[in-house]
Amino acid sequence: MRPRAMSGASKGLHRHTNRMTTSTNLMRQRRFLPLFLTQLLNALNDNLYKNAMVLFVVYQIYDSPEMETLISGVATALFVLPFVLFSATSGQLADMRDKTKIIRWIKFAEIIIMSIGATGLLLASRGLHIETLAIPLMFVALFAMGVHSTFFGPIKYAILPQHLEKDEVLAGTGLVEAGTYVAILVGMILGGVMPIMASILSVIVIALIGYMVCRWVPSAPPETVERKVDWNPVRASRALVAFTMGNPELRYSVLAISYFWAIAAILSVQFIPLAKNVLLADKQVAAVMLVAFSAGIAIGSVSINALLKGDISARYSAASVLALGALLIVFYLLCRIWNLTPTGDLFTVGEFLSQPLALLLLADLVLIAVAGGMFVVPLYAFLTTKVEKSEASRSVAANNLISSVFMVVGAGVAGVLGFFGIPLAEQLLLSLVLCLLSASLAKKLHALEAPRAA
Repeated sequence: MRPRAMSGASKGLHRHTNRMTTSTNLMRQRRFLPLFLTQLLNALNDNLYKNAMVLFVVYQIYDSPEMETLISGVATALFVLPFVLFSATSGQLADMRDKTKIIRWIKFAEIIIMSIGATGLLLASRGLHIETLAIPLMFVALFAMGVHSTFFGPIKYAILPQHLEKDEVLAGTGLVEAGTYVAILVGMILGGVMPIMASILSVIVIALIGYMVCRWVPSAPPETVERKVDWNPVRASRALVAFTMGNPELRYSVLAISYFWAIAAILSVQFIPLAKNVLLADKQVAAVMLVAFSAGIAIGSVSINALLKGDISARYSAASVLALGALLIVFYLLCRIWNLTPTGDLFTVGEFLSQPLALLLLADLVLIAVAGGMFVVPLYAFLTTKVEKSEASRSVAANNLISSVFMVVGAGVAGVLGFFGIPLAEQLLLSLVLCLLSASLAKKLHALEAPRAA
């Protein structure tokens, strides 16, 4: 016998109570906490290593704005390229094999990858074989970490509907996204302030801890009898894209997310060179800017769950990305009128923060990121809830594939524009077109919800 449906008032009270307690309860559950910590450590290590590497190359090896922007762009593109090459394979494996076993293999591989990257950093810090061996080793490790994240990415979202109740998925997705960006924040801080030897040791230690934690993730066996993986990357990628584009809700979600990550790629390529060459600030200031951006994403990711009351909906997504675009214009204008000169070489954090526009610029950067987090989290929840659980990993993998193409193009365009001398502040305006496209897709996605709501 089915239980009697709750009244409207009871349902509202239940939702309010659930919204207040779901996130706290999930953080105490073995079905969520080990996965949350595993992905947090993964993002921490990725960004500690990448930030330490890029900051070291930009501030210690090269002294050319064009070369610095190019190196930053190449680093971003190398990390993202594996998502283009291997997302189709990773999605199939995650749907057709036990997700937890794959996580353990991935985290074991991270120990080896970080050992290679640490070797490159060590050689560079000693001034040994910098261009012939050290930088190639660092870039190899960065590419390998991209492969590592390609296979982990579909799992960290697709496993949520398997371990969580339906009304917990949005909260779980928001926590995963917020945790990712808190880890990015911490990784960027550490990469910016730690001595290079401490960074070298840390990336290996974090990889070891991540492997130990992942052993506690509960089993997640496949929910499909399909077992055959198509190892042909071209054919598998084509089938994956066709699968996504055939579902309107997935299509609009994936394309909107992809435009967002193209914006993020453009901004990430520009942050460090912009801090040095436009704001005339040292690498600690660059780290502060990246931290501010990551903190904003985390705030937006958690806030949107409270605003939506646990519902998976795109009703605030268009407004969020339009707000992001408006705030980008403000950021551009602040950069244009930043015409100060440092008293010494480059502004330290204290000197930077004492400048008249510094706090306004950082506050604007945080708000840009808050809008981004509020935009993207509900769209990620669409990816895992609008398909069968047996297809959730492929849905996320399809998003990773398409988003990665957009990110590679965005990072590549930003790198090329910088190489040809287009001012960094003007490059920010590229993102405005992408904001408008994202808003249009979010409106279409929300329009698909209206018939169901009626």
